[in-house]
Amino acid sequence: MSDDLSSLEAWAGALLAQLQPGQRRVVTRRIAQDLRRSQSQRIASQQAPDGAPYEKRKQRKNLRGKKGRIKRQKAAMFEKIRTQKNLKIEQDENQLSVGFFGRVARIAHIHQEGLTDKVAKKGPTYHYPARPLLGFSVTDQALIRDSLLRHLTPTT
Repeated sequence: MSDDLSSLEAWAGALLAQLQPGQRRVVTRRIAQDLRRSQSQRIASQQAPDGAPYEKRKQRKNLRGKKGRIKRQKAAMFEKIRTQKNLKIEQDENQLSVGFFGRVARIAHIHQEGLTDKVAKKGPTYHYPARPLLGFSVTDQALIRDSLLRHLTPTT
C-alpha cells in the first residue's frame, strides 16, 4: 500500500509542479474536499479503509429501564466526528492534509489505533477496539487521480 501511495505521490507531484501556485492551490483544495467527502461517507457506512466493517459496540446493561419511556434508536458511531467541523482540511502550497485536529484528534487517535482511555473524566478505563477512521483505500487513490486529471484536461 505504501508503494502505491509513493507512486501516486510521485505522479501527482510531477503534474502539480507544472502548475502555477494559484492553480495548484485550487486543485489541491478540490482534491482535499473530495477526499474529506469520501472519508466521511466511509465513516458513516462504518467501514475501515480496507472495506472491513467496524467492530460492534459493547452492549450496555439496562440497569434502570423505566416503564413508559420512549426509547431512542441507537445513533451510529462517529456521527459528530465525521462532520466538516471536525474533519478538517489543512493545506499550503506544497501539501494538503485531511484529518482531525485539536481535541477531536485525541479521540480519533484512540479509536484509530485501538488504545485504552477513560470512559468519563473520573470513570473507569476501557480498551477500545481498533476502528480505523482515516486511511487510503484503492477508491481514494482513484479519486485523487480522477480529480487531478479532471482539472488538468481542457474542456471543449
